[in-house]
Amino acid sequence: MTKFNVRRFIIAATMAAFAAFAFVVFDAKPAAAQTGCGAECGEPTPSPSPSPSPSPSPYPSPSPSPYPTSSPSSSPPPAPTGADSSGNSIGGLANQRFNQMITNRVLGTVLLGVNEQVNCSDCISAFGSAGSFSAGIHGRKELTNNLSLLAGIAYTQYNEGGYNITSAPIGAFALRYDFTDWGSSRPFFDVGTILTPWEKARYTRSYDTSLGPVSVTSSTNASNYAVYGRAGWMSRLSPRDEVAASIEVWQLWQRVSGYTDAAVAFNPFDATIATGTDRTSLVKIGGQWTHLIGSNLETNINGGWVQSFASHSGIVATVTGDGMVVPTMGNQGWFEYGGRLGFRVTKGWIVDLFANGTLGPQPVGNTIHGGVGLRINY
Repeated sequence: MTKFNVRRFIIAATMAAFAAFAFVVFDAKPAAAQTGCGAECGEPTPSPSPSPSPSPSPYPSPSPSPYPTSSPSSSPPPAPTGADSSGNSIGGLANQRFNQMITNRVLGTVLLGVNEQVNCSDCISAFGSAGSFSAGIHGRKELTNNLSLLAGIAYTQYNEGGYNITSAPIGAFALRYDFTDWGSSRPFFDVGTILTPWEKARYTRSYDTSLGPVSVTSSTNASNYAVYGRAGWMSRLSPRDEVAASIEVWQLWQRVSGYTDAAVAFNPFDATIATGTDRTSLVKIGGQWTHLIGSNLETNINGGWVQSFASHSGIVATVTGDGMVVPTMGNQGWFEYGGRLGFRVTKGWIVDLFANGTLGPQPVGNTIHGGVGLRINY
């Protein structure tokens, strides 16, 4: 009995050991198969465990700069526009130069006795004027019974509509032939010239851009020349009154030296102006009346309509972004006026107050030049 039990115990132990060995082997094979099939069979693989976070660096990272840095991909600011406006401003320069020719002529006619009667005794007058500053001397001298010399010289400064003229000496002289032997009503003729050989000039050119307006004032030199002929008829209505009507033909030239825009902070469409000559022809139909009030007060009023023709601008400009620009100078008409009030302070000495100007559209516009003079008759 004991022997049988020992056998049974050995058999049971052997079977138990075999069963335990088989369990271990069976359990290991599925684990190995599961590990190898994760990439081949599409079975989900377990997520890797998170790696431990790095330990903080003992050196602190630099703080961001408070000033923004330009990104290499940022686009440049847009270029300004306004080349067309800059080109159009050359027309404004042509208008300034036309006005300059007319103003120079108006100031020159004062030296030729525009505010005085046609026939009078020899005289000389010193004068000064404002509105446009002018100071000078002029007079007349009878060469024969019929022929008289009218002449004068002055220093002037004037400005109008964007330009400024300084250091401008004006000289003028004319010959007048008066048919005195025809009686109290008779014809007369003048031929003469006005010369301004040198003057300092400043012209302002303005235009608009997308970034704001631009105004440039540049300096150069200029000169003016004019010749004219006049034919008229005068009448001595009484010992106190003289009236006259006339027609005048003028030819004007103006030479302006070339220049480039002066340097300014902002002028993206700068211009270069070549040396050139402006010119225009004028015809004037006018009249005047001189009247003596009492024995000490003398008055004169004069005026006429002026029409320009064959006008030409000498400007040839090269404008950045617009190329070559040659402005045109149209023909126009305007009214010119003048007057004088003379006080006879003593025999042969007269104090004159006078004014001359223009009335009309731009570029001639409305102007007035007034002054005072001391005239001596001899």
